[in-house]
Amino acid sequence: MSNVAAAESLVKKHQQLKQEIARVIVGQEQVIEQILLSIYAGGHALLIGVPGLAKTLMVNTISKALGLEFKRIQFTPDLMPSDILGSEILDENRHFKFIKGPVFSNIVLADEINRTPPKTQAAMLEAMQERSVTVSGQNYGLDLPYFVLATQNPIEQEGTYPLPEAQLDRFMFAVHLDYPSFEEEVAVVKSTTNNEKIKVSALFNAKEIIEIQQLVRMVPVPDNVIEYAVRLVGKTRPQGDSAPTIIKNYVDWGAGPRASQNLILAAKAHALVNSKFSPDIEDVQAVAVGILRHRIIKNYKAEAEGLSEAFIIKELF
Repeated sequence: MSNVAAAESLVKKHQQLKQEIARVIVGQEQVIEQILLSIYAGGHALLIGVPGLAKTLMVNTISKALGLEFKRIQFTPDLMPSDILGSEILDENRHFKFIKGPVFSNIVLADEINRTPPKTQAAMLEAMQERSVTVSGQNYGLDLPYFVLATQNPIEQEGTYPLPEAQLDRFMFAVHLDYPSFEEEVAVVKSTTNNEKIKVSALFNAKEIIEIQQLVRMVPVPDNVIEYAVRLVGKTRPQGDSAPTIIKNYVDWGAGPRASQNLILAAKAHALVNSKFSPDIEDVQAVAVGILRHRIIKNYKAEAEGLSEAFIIKELF
């Protein structure tokens, strides 16, 4: 199949995929779109929302529709790195045998990732960046494709440990989930209070997802779009010469080079699913809020005046 035919096929299957997910998940179209873009581009996503917004169901449904293996890790204050990565045990022949932990899956849901101490949070770093884990000096590769979709609760502060900037930077997208509208909530209640069980069909498989990721990387990008993305990220740095007044006044720390890379990768995926063979500046802007919001650190003045990261980023356009 040529690249053009593969791109046209992705557009059709992307629409079918969203329709299949919508049979189970009511609303949240923008959230699902950003998660899928992250998967197509080979990145991880952080879902931020209050309890009860079907984050776990959403990730489970997406993994089934993609035909990928799914495992869930419930992060708690007493969770240890070995509970995530796995550990070595003595078998009946007195030989050490490695028992794989739940991190060995295609899609890993790290539920309430900020409820566990930094030592355990750090156990995910190598898996997220290198797609491998090291236990007792032995390196184990993870099956591809590999994605971490983590959730955290924005209003639950007691007993939580904020994610360090190094780990936040590993997530391509930070996706905010809002409460459903009245009509959507009515539909949710109707669909979840009866005996009907909806079975999700797998529209992809692991091999096809890897091919999509390779296709995304092959998409050509004009130099002016790359330069725009790099300039946009540079504007978020208050110490830089190009930082506008709103950044100097309200931001303590800006985004690093990984943000520029993720902007271009996500813009490529966004262009493909919208029937374009090359991304433009509008594609970069379409994904910019989700990619930059967790990479800028607001100061106390921004907090006091109630300015959101999304508002500050949109001002940069």
